[in-house]
Amino acid sequence: MHFHLLQHSPHQGPARIADWLSSMGHSHTVFHLDDGETPPNLADCDALIVLDGPMGIDDDTDHPWLRRERKLIDRAVFSTKPLLGIGLGARLIAGALDATVGAGTRAEIGWHRVDLAPQSPFDLPERFEAFMWHRNVFSLPDGSLPLGGSAASPIQGFAWDKGRVVGLLCHLEVTPGSVTRLIDHLPSPPGSDTSAHAQTPESMLEDRKRFDLLAPLLDRLLSQWLQRANR
Repeated sequence: MHFHLLQHSPHQGPARIADWLSSMGHSHTVFHLDDGETPPNLADCDALIVLDGPMGIDDDTDHPWLRRERKLIDRAVFSTKPLLGIGLGARLIAGALDATVGAGTRAEIGWHRVDLAPQSPFDLPERFEAFMWHRNVFSLPDGSLPLGGSAASPIQGFAWDKGRVVGLLCHLEVTPGSVTRLIDHLPSPPGSDTSAHAQTPESMLEDRKRFDLLAPLLDRLLSQWLQRANR
């Protein structure tokens, strides 16, 4: 399969997703929308992955390419192709499904526990730790099933259309290098300085085993996503 990946910031790339795609024999192309590249044609790929970014889903004044990207995501949502969004990507998909997208009560930064929802369609552990870097959240789109939630964000992800479309607020793809780039180059999401759910840069990076534990979770989730989408 050939994947198109939409990137919105030089500091928020595919991280471990790129390694996973290559290891599974898939090819991929990254489109750097923030650097002026035009959103691709959906017909030219077998699946679409929309990555995270620091902007809001309607920041058209500063990022005029968002209009074209939203149109592409609308087409992908109502196609038959696998569609995955992470962070901003998940919020864009949630918006396309008419869910509410906006600022959450608290910023959530660093490592936090996710409790799998009883009705979750994902075959993942009942509790696992994931990396967070957000203030904006979304409601559960109509007709979707929830991944689960954390203490600060009750909706950490969803699956729609029998799992063909997946949105993740949390991050399973991060590596020590990708988190270091976030910390070094991007401001923390608004409210991080007063949130009880925001960790220090040192605490985010001190335990490298956390990153290793994410790899099998990412593998399980991506494998299930493609299996369900191709049924």
